[in-house]
Formats: sequence, structure tokens, C-alpha cells
Amino acid sequence: MITSKEKLRFGIIGCGRIAPKHAESIIAIPEAELVAVCDIISEKAERFAHLYNADPYLDYKELLQREDIDIVTIATPSGIHAEIGIEAAKAGKHVMVEKPMAMTLKQADYLIKACQEYNVKLSVIHQNRYNKSIKILREAMEKGRFGKLTHGQATIRWNRNEDYYIQAPWRGTKLQDGGVLMNQSIHNIDLLQWMMGPVESVFGYTTTALRQIEMEDVAGAVIRFKNGAIGLIEAATTIYPKNIEETLNIFGETGSVVIGGIAVNRVEVWEFPESEGEKNQIFSAQESDPPTVYGFGHREIIEDMIKSVKSNTSPPINGEEGRKALEIILAIYKSQESGLPVKLPLLDDFAD
Repeated sequence: MITSKEKLRFGIIGCGRIAPKHAESIIAIPEAELVAVCDIISEKAERFAHLYNADPYLDYKELLQREDIDIVTIATPSGIHAEIGIEAAKAGKHVMVEKPMAMTLKQADYLIKACQEYNVKLSVIHQNRYNKSIKILREAMEKGRFGKLTHGQATIRWNRNEDYYIQAPWRGTKLQDGGVLMNQSIHNIDLLQWMMGPVESVFGYTTTALRQIEMEDVAGAVIRFKNGAIGLIEAATTIYPKNIEETLNIFGETGSVVIGGIAVNRVEVWEFPESEGEKNQIFSAQESDPPTVYGFGHREIIEDMIKSVKSNTSPPINGEEGRKALEIILAIYKSQESGLPVKLPLLDDFAD
């Protein structure tokens, strides 16, 4: 579907914690316009609409009936991402969906199929791929500078205290949210698999150590990639007393890179043969820590979606890309249940 419209019009469904990042990014883009927002809590919808000069809705299906909306951003509790995305596709709207795109692979596949059937674009929000630090790491990876990859690690050491979960009863639940893997660590798991390649098998443990929630607040996992490299995942929302880091480590026979900071936004180690001059340049052009763990990448991922709609090309992080981190997490849950390594692709889901 190619459009010659100068501006594409957006609707945001869900006016919670992450919605302002989307709204602020949309209104900053010359080729975008925010025209409608929706939340089942009327006060939130009204306040958000007033703040961003948009029309408020309480029922997302009413918002989807508007013919002038081209793209919808889904920022609701995770358990209804796929359901709303499918309805949006049926209404002819292009879909941007927050992570995770769904809670099960079956739901994810239904969403992907619906967007294909109704000829609309689907983009999954993994904005950390757009961090400057991650871009230069990806470039080094694509140039083969690491040589043979040996191992990598994705680490989330954050704090989500009891008040965080009390504020919204759906948080930490199996059907609507998941735990630290599905909610917080999924971005870093996405980066790990994006750098290291297809996954062969997963073994993991999860536990609910401190928070009064249904799902895990601490997790650890080992991944064997198809290229023979090993991946390690450490994820926790129990860190006292505040967020410490989100770090991605990639190691190979001729390269070592550590990207740290509060949200994988700062190069901490950059080692390749004859890389001293390059290293000084990288370190002198560092991004500061973002004000929140949401990072800096929302505007760019939205701009890429606009380009994809206008040129009728696939968004860089399409449904198939967004599905990969979800499958790894579901494999960790499955391994925790069975006590055994789990091979990919998964043949059945953790929860239907």
C-alpha cells in the first residue's frame, strides 16, 4: 500500500507510562500528526488528549472507525496487544505495537497473518536498536570485525518495587504482562539475538524472589546459537535501591564490545585490532544516559514506519523480527517448567 499523503495521521491506543514517548515523537516528526488517543480510563484519555491536542476515545474500536487515521500505536497492557492489532489491521490501519507483540507465539502469528491479509504494515517497538551505540556495534558485526563469535551476554539490573505493581493490577500477571523477561528484558534479549544470530536451544531458570507477583522477578538463561556461540541472560527487577544498568556484551576472536549505561546507550569497551583512534572518537561522542530507561529511539522507529508505508516496504523491525525475542522468552519459561533445555523453533506455546 503506497501513499502520497504529505502527513500520516496517528492514533495511540493506551495512555499509560510509555505513551508519552510515542506522542512526543509523533508530534516532533514533520510527516506525522497525532489526531486521536484512547484509554478505558476516561480521565487518562481526556488528560492525554488535552496535552497533545488530540481527540479522546474510551473504546479503541471507535477510534479505528476513523477513516483519517493511517497508523495506530498500541501501548496497552501486553495481553491485548495482538487482539487490538488484529482489529486495527481489519480496519485498514498500519500497526505499531509495543513489546511484546503478543503473549504467545500463536497470538503473534495471528497478528502477522492479519496484517499480511489486510495489506498493512506491522512494526514492533524495539527502539534500542536505534541507539547510537547499538548502531555502531551492528555495523561492526555486519563487517565481520569480531571474527568467529564466542559468546555474548544481555544483562538487566533494574528496580521495580512493590508500588510499581500495585499501581496497575495487570502488571506481573501471566496473561497480561509476564515478568522481568517479557516486560523489561525483552529489548536486550532482542539485541542479543540480533547480534548473535539464530538460536538453536535455550536453558533457563526463573524465580519470584521478592515481589508479590504471579511471574518472575529474577531470571537466568543460557542460549546456544546455531553458529556455536553461547549467550547468557541475566534479568532482575529486584535490584536495590534503583536501576543500575542494561548492558550488552559481545565477544569474538578479534573483537570485544560492551555497551552499558542505563539503557544500552554508552560504549564502555571497544576493542578491535588497530582500533585506538576509532575508540577515542567513539568515546568522545557518547550519548548521555536518557532520562528514562525507554531510551532515545522512538522517533527513529516511527520515522522508519512512515517511510515503509510511503514506499510500500517492510519496516525494519517487522512482525517476524519482533517474534524472535518472544520465542526465546517462551522457551525459557518452558525450560523452567521442564528442567530441560528447549530446542527452537518452539512447537507449542507456554500459554495459549
